[in-house]
Amino acid sequence: MAQDENETNHEEEVPQDGEGQLQDVVPLSGLYEDWFLDYASYVILERAVPAVEDGLKPVQRRIMHALKEMDDGRFNKVANVIGQTMQYHPHGDAAIGDAIVGMGQKELLLETQGNWGDIRTGDSAAAPRYIEVRLSKLALEILYNPQTTDWQLSYDGRKKEPVTFPAKFPILLAQGVEGIAVGLSTKIMPHNFQEICKASMDVLKGKKTNLLPDFLTGGMMDAQDYNEGLRGGKIRVRAHIEEHDSKTLAIKDIPYGVTTTSLIESILKANDKGKIKIKKVVDNTAKDVEILVSLAAGQSPDVTIDALYAFTDCEVSISPNACVIIKDKPVFISVNELLRINTFQTKELLRRELEIRKGELMEKLLFSSLEKIFIENRIYRDIEEVTTWEGVIETIDEGLEPWKPEFYREITRDDIIRLTEIKIKRISKYDSFKADELMRNMQEELAQVEHHLAHLTDYAIAYYQKLLDKFGKGRERRTEIRSFDTIKVHAVVANNTKLYVNRKEGFIGSGLKKDEFVQDCSDIDDIIAFTRSGAFKVVRMGDKVFVGKDIMYVGVWKKGDERTVYNAIYLDGKSGRSMVKRFQVPAITRDREYNVTKGEKGSKVLYFEARANGETEKVTVTLSQNSRARIKVFEFDFGEVDIKGRGAGGNIMTRYPVRNIKFKMLGESSLGGVDVFYDATIGRLNTDERGDKLGSFQTEDRILVVYKNGQYELTDFELTNRYEPQQVMLIEKFDPEGIISAVYKDGESKELYVKRFLIETTSLNKKFLFITDHRSSKLEVITSDPAAQLEITHKAPRKGEPEEVVTRDFDILIDVKGWGAKGNKLSQKPVKKLKLVANEKPAVEEAAKGGEDGKDDGFAAGDTIDLFSK
Repeated sequence: MAQDENETNHEEEVPQDGEGQLQDVVPLSGLYEDWFLDYASYVILERAVPAVEDGLKPVQRRIMHALKEMDDGRFNKVANVIGQTMQYHPHGDAAIGDAIVGMGQKELLLETQGNWGDIRTGDSAAAPRYIEVRLSKLALEILYNPQTTDWQLSYDGRKKEPVTFPAKFPILLAQGVEGIAVGLSTKIMPHNFQEICKASMDVLKGKKTNLLPDFLTGGMMDAQDYNEGLRGGKIRVRAHIEEHDSKTLAIKDIPYGVTTTSLIESILKANDKGKIKIKKVVDNTAKDVEILVSLAAGQSPDVTIDALYAFTDCEVSISPNACVIIKDKPVFISVNELLRINTFQTKELLRRELEIRKGELMEKLLFSSLEKIFIENRIYRDIEEVTTWEGVIETIDEGLEPWKPEFYREITRDDIIRLTEIKIKRISKYDSFKADELMRNMQEELAQVEHHLAHLTDYAIAYYQKLLDKFGKGRERRTEIRSFDTIKVHAVVANNTKLYVNRKEGFIGSGLKKDEFVQDCSDIDDIIAFTRSGAFKVVRMGDKVFVGKDIMYVGVWKKGDERTVYNAIYLDGKSGRSMVKRFQVPAITRDREYNVTKGEKGSKVLYFEARANGETEKVTVTLSQNSRARIKVFEFDFGEVDIKGRGAGGNIMTRYPVRNIKFKMLGESSLGGVDVFYDATIGRLNTDERGDKLGSFQTEDRILVVYKNGQYELTDFELTNRYEPQQVMLIEKFDPEGIISAVYKDGESKELYVKRFLIETTSLNKKFLFITDHRSSKLEVITSDPAAQLEITHKAPRKGEPEEVVTRDFDILIDVKGWGAKGNKLSQKPVKKLKLVANEKPAVEEAAKGGEDGKDDGFAAGDTIDLFSK
């Protein structure tokens, strides 16, 4: 209580001024709001956001002013520039140093010397005492003119500094800028110097412009949604990625705002998460960017490139937000409008410079004329007898009187005083001819200036053209403009987990390792599951997810999949009828339950199959023995049922109770053929147009694969098929009538044999040896092209003699025989080289990319093989 009294007494002791009067008490109410607004305004206007006039932030403007004050044509230590800049404002030395380095790395206004770091690698610049800088010729050309600059006093009143520079070029658009203020931010992309000059000329010509960003780091850019740099727009920037070889990718540049270090970290992070599968990353960046990415075994370069764009910083999305200070207020503005403002500002500055130059020339002409009259008419002699200064002024004024009407303005006292300051030496050596010549030159220049003023737009266009010619070389566009397709993440992500199912309990996921394995998948895949009751849903892959008890089918679901067709027969609980339906699920709401049946109590699924290519099928239906049906066993063809939506009730198959349904045979696809491609790098089939097209496949079609060891195999076209790419010599759509022509080396006799045969076997996934069974036997040439010819080069009989080259048709060399026949000897003479010649296009598919050295070991049409060296 005593403490409270003391506090109360203390508050009553109000300070008094010297006369004993009470001072004003300032209430706290409202101060915070006022101070916060003052602070926000200060940060916006004096730190983060550039001015529209010169495109510079205050610290950048003071740096450029300090450099101009120090400019003598030589380089200056950055440490000295920092000190000079601090005379105009007490910025921190680190802040000034960082700003100088940032401007120097943009290679526009500053010329640098020393280690200035690298925006590509993220390496920082050396200490300010080690690096040097000076103004670039471009900066001196476009930025400085004391006569058109508005000046203000520095923070302490000791120095003058520019309010803004009279910039005669859109510096802001060329450099770009980023800044975060209180309550707003700005992000303007850099643009190409040459394109800015051309666009400015288009503005002056009244044409529409469309400026797009350009980055020093190069790369590729999709600017379809750029929205002229306004809020809400975005651009996608990608690195160039090339196939260094079949097992290595090379990243040749990096997106804007990304460094090689951060890019490599993002690649390693994606690998750790299983999004991509790689062995190692090597950074070989020196003069040019080069990051080598070694792929894990079995990984396709094409798929991995897409995965790098999808999961790493090889592709970044940038959201521009153009904001500048106009008349002391932040304004959000498009880059094309900003270009227009700067272009017309340049035109106005050029007008002011011309007006200033016109005034200077007119004043020079006026004084030159006064001087000529003063000397040639010997007016200076009239003042020899005058004793007073005023008398001298009056005498000269009277002497000039006859010529005054010819001058563009009145002759002032100052003009006359200047005449009195002419030295006797100049008067004695005055050359009238030279004076006339000088005045004539000034008159010509004045006429030219007046012409430029009368045709100011043409003059401004010529100015930008001069900038383009003088400074445009070496500033070509570095970022390639492209349109990017949206990468389907699910299609390129590596399989980094396994899908298991507990059918009875109704769980699916990657953590059920003691239960039934379904397939490999990724942790971002969607999984579709159907239960015996007819309920189905799509869920995100997880460790353990409940989808419903008694699961009859589970698999990876792909959004937009229009080829997978579900064939189902179900019992309708209300009517007791067995219904049949075929449906697709191209789109669905995740975690929402749907039903194959009509949802009536007692309904259940009797038969269910998922067909990846929309195939029909035939089933054998057995009815209950107690049914009154006359035919209790019959076949049903799903081809009789149209494909409809998932909510359709289906068609009636039978009104009688069904005992069981068994699969009999697979039919043709209802969706037509599917285009299948072979990716020779990983030995996998796909429908994503990666690799070589094998053809359009129907259900009964097969793929023929021929291996280097002399075996062939027929397979279906399931995308899960795997082939050994190093061993595959021919892979194509199987033609039962197609004749295979081959040349092989017999391992025992070392002789070359030729044979032609038909594929007579029908077994799938079984290999058949069609050359001699010897461990050294090897297939040399294989083709299914009926028009192919074989060019044979024989060894020269003796040294110095020419080699014999003959060309033979395969059907001349041998008739068609069985696939197990040995064949005929190719030639009685030693063979050095073989070359397969096709009439139109190569028939041999050298599918694999060779052995461990990455070179082709096989033999394709048009290739030559040196048998003698082997």
